[in-house]
Amino acid sequence: MNKRLLSVLAFSASLFLSPQTSAKEKDSAFVPFYFTTETLGSTVGVAGVAKGVGQPQAALFGMGLYSEKDSYVGFLSAFNYALSSHWLFSTQMYQARFNDNPYYLGDQGDNGSSTEDKTITNGEEQNYKLEFKYLLPWGNVREHGLLGAFQPVRDVSFASPVKSGVSAIVFTPFYSSRELDIYRNNKEQATGFTLTFDWDNRDSVRNTTRGSHTAFDLTTGAESWQSEDLWLKWELQNSHYYSLGPLGDWFDQQVLAFDLYTADTPTWNQCDDFVCSRPPEQEQVRLGGLYRLRGYTAGRYHGRSAIHYSAEYRVLPDWQPLGDIPLINYYDLPWWQWVAFVEVGRVADEYNLKTLHEEMKWNIGGAVRFQVEGIVVRAEMAKGADEGIFRVMINQPF
Repeated sequence: MNKRLLSVLAFSASLFLSPQTSAKEKDSAFVPFYFTTETLGSTVGVAGVAKGVGQPQAALFGMGLYSEKDSYVGFLSAFNYALSSHWLFSTQMYQARFNDNPYYLGDQGDNGSSTEDKTITNGEEQNYKLEFKYLLPWGNVREHGLLGAFQPVRDVSFASPVKSGVSAIVFTPFYSSRELDIYRNNKEQATGFTLTFDWDNRDSVRNTTRGSHTAFDLTTGAESWQSEDLWLKWELQNSHYYSLGPLGDWFDQQVLAFDLYTADTPTWNQCDDFVCSRPPEQEQVRLGGLYRLRGYTAGRYHGRSAIHYSAEYRVLPDWQPLGDIPLINYYDLPWWQWVAFVEVGRVADEYNLKTLHEEMKWNIGGAVRFQVEGIVVRAEMAKGADEGIFRVMINQPF
């Protein structure tokens, strides 16, 4: 578990709270859970989500867990509160402690490092964000106003943000910190903001069959607001989706999905008196985890720059037995999806396309995904050359 995991939980909750969701979907849900992992041990927790709190499109989400190793996670968020007809406000607050947890520190996170070379220690993590999203008066927002940003199915006939999809400029001030016991009295922290241009031109956020999604982030930060050692990081992600139609009596839907991610930290080598303008490791460009190189631990690889490619083959089987299973059929389960995927990527300490395409890490995997009460739940197994991970999580990876 880490801040990326919790961010995706909260983001997916915001999708659940769309005002245009099915009438069967519930206004709120609170779910206790139990799981066990090698790093956390036996763990219990509870998660809760509620929609329409204060405003029809708004969302509240919270989660807490505690493990037998005295590790804990607390997370609270509020999503999609309209400040005007074009401004939305969200916030996320995360705090955690992980005991006897593996971390890949310094050279342990390089592309050529060994998976066995890791540091086991206790760590405390914090992450707080405020998000101000301005919906540009283009495409779906121009046609439908604020609700155009929350429609579960959209027309994506045009390949221009002015005519199609939902475009937004997002300003996100943040604070993050990580304090490890092996580095006592040396808290790694970052204060700054991210400026994002996001164009979501998918026909459906939950079950995309065609369209695209593009996001470009510029992040600047420092150890504190008073610090002069500012660092700058940019990230670009672009996804495309192609419908192959049904396949006889086997599949009602086939989709090919492709994703490209690349990032760099231009200030990496700006050094003065042995101090370089670099983000702390929790804010560096990272591969591994829920989104990229899913066969590896979160943040397994990190550094100045990265490139990553994903390809998925997604199908909706004609056979759908979930509605006939007692207890499970209490929930709204309109579809399930089978997925096969492959990923390649690497990190480097220079942004050089030739270097970034050499000795790339890879993994292959398979997944089963469900829409449950408006939330996409995914169970997936991914295996790389020297690591493999099984996860149960929510939201599509891209």
